[in-house]
Amino acid sequence: MPKAKKDKDEIQQIIKAGRRLGVDIDEEKAIKWLADMSSSEICVDDLSIDEEKGVYGHKVSLLDFDAEGLDRIKKIADIVGLPDTKGVVETALSLSGSAAQGKVQRYPGDLDYFERVNIIAPTKEEACKIIGEVMRKKGLETFCSTSYQLIEIKWGTFKENYVKGGKLIKAESPVSWDANEIRQGYMDVEDEKGNPVRIDWEYGEKDPGWCKLDWIIFEKDLGRTVCVSNMLDVTWEGPDGNIIPLDGQLDPYFQEVYIEAGSIPLFTKLKENLTPDKLDSYVTALEGQVVKYTEIGHENYGKVAKRLYNIFRLTGQHKEAMFIRELFDEPAACLYQVWSLIETLDAGKKHAAGIDKRTLAEQAKKLIIDIVRICEGPEETEIVEALFRLRDDIIGFTKITDEEWDRLIDESRLQVVKLVNDYFYSRLKILPQVVKYIDKIKKPEVKEEPKSAAKKKPEGKTKKSKVKSKKKTKKKSKRKSKK
Repeated sequence: MPKAKKDKDEIQQIIKAGRRLGVDIDEEKAIKWLADMSSSEICVDDLSIDEEKGVYGHKVSLLDFDAEGLDRIKKIADIVGLPDTKGVVETALSLSGSAAQGKVQRYPGDLDYFERVNIIAPTKEEACKIIGEVMRKKGLETFCSTSYQLIEIKWGTFKENYVKGGKLIKAESPVSWDANEIRQGYMDVEDEKGNPVRIDWEYGEKDPGWCKLDWIIFEKDLGRTVCVSNMLDVTWEGPDGNIIPLDGQLDPYFQEVYIEAGSIPLFTKLKENLTPDKLDSYVTALEGQVVKYTEIGHENYGKVAKRLYNIFRLTGQHKEAMFIRELFDEPAACLYQVWSLIETLDAGKKHAAGIDKRTLAEQAKKLIIDIVRICEGPEETEIVEALFRLRDDIIGFTKITDEEWDRLIDESRLQVVKLVNDYFYSRLKILPQVVKYIDKIKKPEVKEEPKSAAKKKPEGKTKKSKVKSKKKTKKKSKRKSKK
């Protein structure tokens, strides 16, 4: 059978399978997207530049990028992006995650940026000091206004076990600084014996680790609040010209769209340090996350679908990727955005005192409308009732305690996650290829089990219950997540 006819037949089978569960796939658009994806082989050097829009990135990323709203993205970038300092700090700011896949992710939640920051310094120690100063200065400059509120900065790595706010923080965990700790330049914790310990901002210089800044931003013209993050990939360029990642690994660029054409020289310099095996490493990391989010107690099939889409589009499994991208275009996929908006509502209440409460109330109203439009049954009633109580508290109609607020947020979040899981799980299993792929990448776990007959029998039962007893699995997930 000619390849073209075989491909068309396979697409028809996928379309029919999707329609059985109400997934409407536009055949003409699907074929065009498959043709675009198949036009050339994917490799680490596939950099593409859109001169008209002034953006660049991996060519597969640009295929999914929707330039509508680029002015808004650049406006927020002015708040969250780190500044360059000639001869010392070089940056390249990009969109990442769902925000960079506007043609696929019709209902993105948060707005995630990713910034490459190259520090030119005589020593690594000096580079760590510089990035610490730059991050704190950015935090202080964007601490609070009627348009934004800094929430936290991740900077540094704990080298010992500590207790903070009654919770144990294990060694090698990232150090999370809230807004007030950033402003005062230190945090107070306890060692395991209960002795008070003061950790200064400069502590992060020992091991910067995971560097990230988070804000909640109020978009006045759109009348909404959104959680915005900027994840940093920091490198040190020494006098010899060698470039060394401060966290030990230079991240690949398979899911980013860079929004400043002027940063191309830095990006090109950093790209020279990426090797072809970075694609394999990236896919392996995504597969690890798929395994994690299909485990009992950690189920999140919305995240599974997102990661499978990125795996399939980069490994030549384009028909499977085509099917998954259609799942995010269905109205029920809006539930994923609802989950993020609940997080934003919570952050706005707790951290953004300067933001207009009417905006948060309107956001709660939008959540209620979306739930009513999409859902039916007891889950809808429970979520809507909880959101009405949250909205009444925001506008001052009623007053609830902080504990009650947290309980309502948790219950709403868990109910929405359950609905998201049900939606994506039921549709991912339509395609046998997807089910087989998930089973294949989970096999290493099975191989590690003892091979005795006594161990094999329970293992088989567990596998069976994952597929056939969905409700039981979700209940376990709810209990663990609530803890």
